[in-house]
Amino acid sequence: MPESKSKKHTTKYIFVSGGVISGIGKGITSASIALLLKSAGYKVAPIKVENYLNLDAGTINPIEHGDPFLCEDGTEGDMDIGTYEKFLDADMGQVNFVTMGRIYQTVIDRERRFEYNGEDVEAIPHITDEITKRIKEVGSKSNADIVMIEMGGTAGEYQNIFYYEASRIMTLKNPGDVIHVHVSYVPTPSHLGEPKTKPTQLSVRTLNSMGIQPDFIIARSEKYLDKRRRDRFALFCNMHPEDIISNPDVSTVYEIPFSMQEQGLDKRILQKLNLPIKTPNIAKWKKLVDSIKAPKKKTVNVAIIGKYFGTGEYQIRDSYAALFDAIDHASWAKGVEVKTHWIDAEKLEKEGAEKILGTPDGIIVPIGWGERGSEGMIAAADYARKMKIPYLGLCYGMQLACVAFARSVLGWKDASTAENNPKSKHPVIYLIPSQKEIMERRAYGGTMRLGGWEAIVKKGTKAYELYEKYGQMINKAKGLTSERHRHRYEFNNTFAKDFEKAGLVISARSVEEGLVEIIEIPDHPFYIGTQGHPEYKSRPLTPHPIFLGFIEAVAKDH
Repeated sequence: MPESKSKKHTTKYIFVSGGVISGIGKGITSASIALLLKSAGYKVAPIKVENYLNLDAGTINPIEHGDPFLCEDGTEGDMDIGTYEKFLDADMGQVNFVTMGRIYQTVIDRERRFEYNGEDVEAIPHITDEITKRIKEVGSKSNADIVMIEMGGTAGEYQNIFYYEASRIMTLKNPGDVIHVHVSYVPTPSHLGEPKTKPTQLSVRTLNSMGIQPDFIIARSEKYLDKRRRDRFALFCNMHPEDIISNPDVSTVYEIPFSMQEQGLDKRILQKLNLPIKTPNIAKWKKLVDSIKAPKKKTVNVAIIGKYFGTGEYQIRDSYAALFDAIDHASWAKGVEVKTHWIDAEKLEKEGAEKILGTPDGIIVPIGWGERGSEGMIAAADYARKMKIPYLGLCYGMQLACVAFARSVLGWKDASTAENNPKSKHPVIYLIPSQKEIMERRAYGGTMRLGGWEAIVKKGTKAYELYEKYGQMINKAKGLTSERHRHRYEFNNTFAKDFEKAGLVISARSVEEGLVEIIEIPDHPFYIGTQGHPEYKSRPLTPHPIFLGFIEAVAKDH
């Protein structure tokens, strides 16, 4: 008898949209659903489709759209890409992130090459076809069972209407293989004292006007929805009450998958996609949540000296989202409560380190660009060295720690970065020749040393001790590690011997070109600067060694 043909693999698609307000939690929702489905044995691939015309998030001010998340392949994506990595414990990349600018560029370039054979190129179908192509591509490249598509913005915005149209077309062409999850806000006005469903009703009506009927509503609110609110949603949104999922405020976002599972969301999704129902195994996440909620043995105070905290009269966390996450991961693992104090670098520059900083248990100087606030960051790095306060410098924080050392220890008062003072006789941080010509053409986007770069860590250093202790070396015999990078300027090797003679240790260099990757000061409780970005590689179940070492040092005498 002839062999029976194996059943063709059919990829399923879950679109996740948002309503009422931005920042409602589409990324966390998408990642939570993906975690449940992955833990049930399905291969899940997420993709974020963004509205803006930037080709990536790398040139966007972090105050505008949050901290761009840096991927292993050099992709500068949205913060939600980092959320996917943390929940799924998997590397994301270019295929997982699309902007409308990238879509337009691709279509226009194709038209210029006459690849449309003289057709009049239009938004529909050519833009929507390219969107659909990108969505299907992430599924085929990863051989996914399910693709999660998070749509940027909120329903009703003109910028993202083509994403919704692509969703509608895919639903029409693939019946039974596409579902739509709508995340919306249910406010409880203080003067009324009850949740109001009308904003979400209007949001769903907007979806309906685009030809989309959501399969699920994820209702973000302060508390769990009661039966009356579920019934109102069901009646006015043309849905079953069991497809209204309550997503109330919780103490940690890592609780959300449990809340969704308790309400049967994963089973309902699998039923609607005609997939076998399997029970997710999320025991390790239960242990994580228990450790997050457990009483902490110690409380420490860490000062973070940044330049992207302010927006109007408000301060925002998202500008340094990956950093705060990495601190959390390490502190949970060590059973330490960390209270972070956000300090504006310009204020410290004006009023002085001693007055502004006082005596924190630790100091971090994170990523940054340009001259504004840099002197405050240099002062913080110098203060931490002199006062023996544990210090962690990340990228710009590493570079400015070198400037501080050159000024205070080597006595080079004009020491600076070539970026901030091109006339300095001691440009201890400079542009390597391969970057200089690019910068002269003002070609800023995508010109940095980006993504994962390997380095050799020197034995006997604090950095080597941490990588070895926490098992995150690629090759222990060679001392080989890899960190993600996002910068143009480098340590100037012309001055390396001067620094080393004065007591600064270069504890890691890149495999390619021998660029300085990590510096440290040995006669100090903890003083490390890294040109890479360990915060982007930290995950809740595997905190990064450098952050674990920093938290250990900060909590040592408590």
